Amino acid sequence: MEVLMTAQRFCRTSAKSEFQEAHEAVEAVIAGVKRFILQKCTEGRFAHGDETIVTLYRRFYQSLATRSRGLAPPWVFTTNYDLFNERAMDRSGIPYSNGFAGTVERRFNPSTYRRALAEQLDISSKRWAAVDGYVHFCKLHGSVNWTEEEMGLFPIRESSDKLDPSKDRVMIYPTPSKQTASFGSPYSDMFREFQRQIVQDQSVLLVMGFSFGDEHINNIIFQGLTLPGFRLVAFLNPDDLNNPVTKELAALGDPRISFIWGSDEETGKKAHYFNSIVQDLMPTSADQKEEQAIEKVFKKLLSKQQGGENGEG
Repeated sequence: MEVLMTAQRFCRTSAKSEFQEAHEAVEAVIAGVKRFILQKCTEGRFAHGDETIVTLYRRFYQSLATRSRGLAPPWVFTTNYDLFNERAMDRSGIPYSNGFAGTVERRFNPSTYRRALAEQLDISSKRWAAVDGYVHFCKLHGSVNWTEEEMGLFPIRESSDKLDPSKDRVMIYPTPSKQTASFGSPYSDMFREFQRQIVQDQSVLLVMGFSFGDEHINNIIFQGLTLPGFRLVAFLNPDDLNNPVTKELAALGDPRISFIWGSDEETGKKAHYFNSIVQDLMPTSADQKEEQAIEKVFKKLLSKQQGGENGEG
């Protein structure tokens, strides 16, 4: 894509007729690559009844949704184009905001990120409380079901129908111009939310499956590291520790930065793989500790009653 985009710009700006003719061929190859990426994200075993990946994502969000009551809704940011996150939350009944509003025509409106979901506790006194398990979700590089239409105030539309494969999607492709592309809408709005959450007091960023290869994302993470209360926990492939960014982060020796990886020799499971994180590291319930504490107290009370002077228990 890097070579193709460079050739496209060269042919487009050249005054020579042979390069202008080549421009059509380059455009056709770029369109073919985009269709290939789209095919890889929309077809596969998951598109033919294999629920393995969706089930894993469902478990991830179910665990995330059972956080302790009173905590602010979590934010999930992804650079993936696929729809596993949305399908998992939809099937699990987890309410979430992805920046789109509407029913028949869902269009991107960044103001939705400023809204909260609440439920009425008492009709008579009009008491309200935030809905538990709510998730804010941002796709920083776009999605396979986003298209742009030149109509209305909000041109970016989210489609639930199968779209024409030849029609371009609102996606940032892996090219050197990714950072420049992120300055436009809707990406700039989502990156603004990413930055806002990073610089929050006592914020923690958990990183999974990201090798710190995107400069525009790294710059925001570096901003967070200027704050004393920021924490970075990255589940990282050990091979990615050799890239310049992770080397620089590791060389800092900053206790706020943690890199996690490893493998089990017996089972072959990788600690930094998504399935290991979901199945082995994420809690199954936010109330588990409270339940264990209550159980401990009951056991202590029962043991005292059984050991009483009157012999009754």
